[in-house]
Amino acid sequence: MFNHLMIGSNDIERSKCFYDAVLGTLGAGEPIRNAAPSGHIRLFYRHEGDTFCVTQPINDEPATVANGATIGFKCSSADMVQTFHDTAVAHGGTSIEDPPGLRQGPMGPIHLAYVRDPDGHKLCAFFRPEN
Repeated sequence: MFNHLMIGSNDIERSKCFYDAVLGTLGAGEPIRNAAPSGHIRLFYRHEGDTFCVTQPINDEPATVANGATIGFKCSSADMVQTFHDTAVAHGGTSIEDPPGLRQGPMGPIHLAYVRDPDGHKLCAFFRPEN
């Protein structure tokens, strides 16, 4: 359904350091650095056919977060959820909501961790054990 997700950053180099580390826990490599026709820098992280992008806003307005929005990243284990969380916090993110761990959801158990990136975007790491 989705081709890519793109978020804005007010400090592209800070975001690169953060996402290099955090997305590295999922197996994503170095992003493709691209300059938009406007000259604004964009980072394209590719992994398993998906693309996550971070950009300097091309309208030159400050990057803001979407109230109510969460970007979820699929993890392959409960340990990876914890590593994602801990790496995010170690690289300038903020732990939010309940501590990382197992929760009971409407579709069964799920391991979750929530953080905000340095620009305030809400991220979720999740792993659903096979039932």
